[in-house]
Amino acid sequence: MSAAGSDILLERMMSLHPKIIDLTLDRVWRLLDRLGHPERALPPVIHVAGTNGKGSTLAMLRAGLEGVGDSCHVYTSPHLVRFHERVRLSGKLISEPALSAVLDECLAANGADPITYFEITTVAAILAFARTPAGWTLLEVGLGGRLDATNVVDTPRACVITPVSLDHQQYLGETLAEIAFEKAGILKRGVTCVVGPQEDAALEVIERQAEKVGAPLLVHGQHWHAWEERGRLVVQDETGLADLPRPNLAGPHQIVNAGAAVVLLRHLGQPEAALEAAVSRADWPARMQRLTGHPLNAVAPEAELWLDGGHNPDAGRTLARTLAAMPARETQLICGMLNTKDVDGYLRPLAGVAAGLQAVSIPDAAATLPADATAAAGKAAGLPSAVAPDVATALSRIAARTPAARVLICGSLYLAGAVLREAAILDPDALRDTG
Repeated sequence: MSAAGSDILLERMMSLHPKIIDLTLDRVWRLLDRLGHPERALPPVIHVAGTNGKGSTLAMLRAGLEGVGDSCHVYTSPHLVRFHERVRLSGKLISEPALSAVLDECLAANGADPITYFEITTVAAILAFARTPAGWTLLEVGLGGRLDATNVVDTPRACVITPVSLDHQQYLGETLAEIAFEKAGILKRGVTCVVGPQEDAALEVIERQAEKVGAPLLVHGQHWHAWEERGRLVVQDETGLADLPRPNLAGPHQIVNAGAAVVLLRHLGQPEAALEAAVSRADWPARMQRLTGHPLNAVAPEAELWLDGGHNPDAGRTLARTLAAMPARETQLICGMLNTKDVDGYLRPLAGVAAGLQAVSIPDAAATLPADATAAAGKAAGLPSAVAPDVATALSRIAARTPAARVLICGSLYLAGAVLREAAILDPDALRDTG
């Protein structure tokens, strides 16, 4: 097929079910059965759920395993620039011919039966993974866990639940306990799960579900701890202390994400070299990513440009802590969000560390929050806010007033994807500054 072949197939998949999100596993099981159950032929699976930090933790696990020569299949979502980013076959982005082939096969097997876009594309990824040799399969939950399309492996090798917080309440429940119950749905009998820092309401649910299904837990604060000491990462678990480089992913929150990855790698019997690689080689675009070599750098050559796709109140708090820990420099925000997100809860913590906000609408996103609504939320949070027609104009305005500002483009992975697409670089990993 041509380079547009997978795009055509993906567009067809969007029409198979009227709901974008419809949590159930019935449609997934039906399609997997028609395909001969490829989920039973996967290399050992590590399943990662949580609200925030699951992508970063998975990236560290991948870096650790690949750092000692193991190959990894990786499934993540959403993508930033192109769909291929969601599927890594034995370490490399899936090729256009391979992606088109599995998408076409899944469409043919599914026929006209209803199935969501995420469900059928997840099955396509599983089909590709089952047919390609690798040492590991790393699966990131799309939404929730219990009824997520990735939750079809009877006995994964291990699981991780990163911090749980309020997000996607319209699908997962209004309370932290209800959301934690959905995340804990990935727990399986006899399968160890590393649990990141949790609020009491979430941890109680996770522990209760683990006891119910017979899943051993390694819980932060009980079985393991992670902290920064003299510019190093120290992880302590039941096997002893690990003294490692500080994570190369930016932000103090990466300390516990790295801790979870290190604890799981130790549980899997990986050597010290894997732990070192996990914290020093991980790459995860649009999560406090320093932009260099991007066309926007020419708009504000003296500015320090950062990009982050976090979009819920906990992400706002995490970003605020990250910015507060950085060397003193005036910080300005360029923010665009979806209308399904808690813009007030996201911006309130950032108002304490930023000097101003330029609000934008997200290009080509039907669910974008209008820029004037984002600006109004910024003003309500105490941030001097204005509306800009696009990111480049917003950056130009900031640079005219404060040329050497620290500028964070934030609020949505969709906005982050639009920024990365402007660089005209097929693989967004190429924009990652890990120095």
